[in-house]
Amino acid sequence: MRTVGIKELKNRLTQYLRQAKAGEEVMVTERGRPIALIQAIQSVSRPVSLEARLAKLAAQGLVTLPVHKPLKRVRRVTVRGVPLSRMILEDRR
Repeated sequence: MRTVGIKELKNRLTQYLRQAKAGEEVMVTERGRPIALIQAIQSVSRPVSLEARLAKLAAQGLVTLPVHKPLKRVRRVTVRGVPLSRMILEDRR
């Protein structure tokens, strides 16, 4: 396991991410105290957040994450007239 300070991590982030991707763990410290752990998604045993769980499933190839942004707020449409459910029930009689 590598230990790296925040300043060093900022300066060489790509290098440390490559190491994590290769399976090595990187401990991030702030003033000598550990604050974070960077590791490959595949090595996480039980991800906590939904995003982390989905990322792990995507890394395993079990799901495909969306690449488009979610839809904006959709305007609700109101329809006048006889409800469709009532029309279906009348057709069944």
